[in-house]
Amino acid sequence: MSITFETERCRVRPFEENDIEAFMSYRNNLDWMQFQGFKGKKYLEYKAALLMQPKFADGVQLAVADRQTGELVGDLYLKLEQNACWIGYTIAPQFARQRLAFEVVTQLLLQLHQAGLVLVKAGVEEQNLASIQLLKKLGFTQTGAEGSELIFQREL
Repeated sequence: MSITFETERCRVRPFEENDIEAFMSYRNNLDWMQFQGFKGKKYLEYKAALLMQPKFADGVQLAVADRQTGELVGDLYLKLEQNACWIGYTIAPQFARQRLAFEVVTQLLLQLHQAGLVLVKAGVEEQNLASIQLLKKLGFTQTGAEGSELIFQREL
């Protein structure tokens, strides 16, 4: 499966070292990241996690960059599990409410389908209404809960 793809406004690609400062800026904004994991870390911790060789079975963070400027606008998380893939997505606050997450995840679903996967799953904190709304708009349905996290899935 290719880990690089483009949408109308974004390019999804592996992280580069010059992305880490921007990544830290929104990931360490604890108000913005209240519903997310992988936050509050130091530069070297992020560098080690983001610049390693991608292993989809362990989980991979991918950069979402503006196609025109190359500026980091967010990130995707992918973790393969047999014929399914867990996904996560984050958009930096200054790029929120521009439909970027919808655009990128829509293309991601197509990429995953073309790679032969049959099921996509996402876990969302029950208070994260914006993310729940996005998943429903993308055709996901809630299938359960684990603690305070709701589990959504979509067949491809």
